[in-house]
Amino acid sequence: MSPRTAFRQGVRELMPAAPGVFAWGLVTGVAMVKSGLSVPEAIALSLIAYAGSAQLAALPLMATFAPIWLIFVTAVIVNLRFVVYGVMMRSHLAALSISKRIGLGFLVGDIMFARFSALLEREPHYPQPVAYYFGGACSNWMWWQVSSIIGIVGATGIPLSWGLELAGTLTLVALLVPLCRQWPVLAGATVAAVTSVIAHDLPLRLGLPLGILVGVITAFLVERQRGVA
Repeated sequence: MSPRTAFRQGVRELMPAAPGVFAWGLVTGVAMVKSGLSVPEAIALSLIAYAGSAQLAALPLMATFAPIWLIFVTAVIVNLRFVVYGVMMRSHLAALSISKRIGLGFLVGDIMFARFSALLEREPHYPQPVAYYFGGACSNWMWWQVSSIIGIVGATGIPLSWGLELAGTLTLVALLVPLCRQWPVLAGATVAAVTSVIAHDLPLRLGLPLGILVGVITAFLVERQRGVA
């Protein structure tokens, strides 16, 4: 299999999730403008950050003029799951140069990680995993940026009451639930969910980042215990 063929396969297998990515990007774009960002600021944030969940977590804090340190810490904690993704992908990217690893790391997303994991589970010796991942990740990035910018530019005419966030959420659930067949992921997701619910009433919406932090730590501990055993 050539890298080009694998790249195209990655693009093709990401396509069923494109409507969900589009919906989430649209909602995030609208939310950025309605939280007080100007159109140029919102577009710059979308292109530079490329992290919908972190953006949505930080926007309410920005709108209420929360301290910069709290906004930063919240965004970092929400994105801690990408550390887990990086660890799980390390063996496939370790041979690449540092610049390529940084570039591919920037393109990591929940949906493409789920697709990539599913591919390696059904084909452990897939000949071109990096090209497959790059194809799907580029497709995911394109759908996200296009939809986010549409949401930013058309924010005044796209009401959040459309419920587009539900479509994005359902897509993520459908793709990520199969990953919970792995004990570390299941343990982390369960602990994160329970912690977020218990801590829901914490000020400044700290319940969600706390749940994510505790969930990631739990996943690491379970994975480490499995390795020792």
